[in-house]
Amino acid sequence: MSHAQDLPLWAAIIVALLLLLGSGLALVGSYGFWKLRSFYDRVHAPTLGTSWGTGAIVMASMIFFSVLQLRPVLHEFLVGVFVTVTMPITLMLLARAAIYRDRAENNPEVPPMDPPRIKLDVGADPDAPESRS
Repeated sequence: MSHAQDLPLWAAIIVALLLLLGSGLALVGSYGFWKLRSFYDRVHAPTLGTSWGTGAIVMASMIFFSVLQLRPVLHEFLVGVFVTVTMPITLMLLARAAIYRDRAENNPEVPPMDPPRIKLDVGADPDAPESRS
């Protein structure tokens, strides 16, 4: 049995809007994950859905249960913090592992470990003012 029918109209509207926002952001992240071609492009798409999407869904859950129980329910905030913090870190570690693997396999699409260095003219003084004509 659901107690959602006991929710006041103002709270139901706020909860519904936050749930739509959160699920829409998760859908955008999923679409980006499906549509982008390379792994390195795909790494960025899910973080949008999990960070902002999870935040909106957690806020909806907090409002829903706080209004129904007539007391502040804040433990959902911890779930949101853990998901928001761990998802970008996990994806960053996956990207680093993938780039390490691709460099070990000499993948031509991945830049080398050391970027090319700019060669300076040995005789030029970098602090000297430019010659004026």
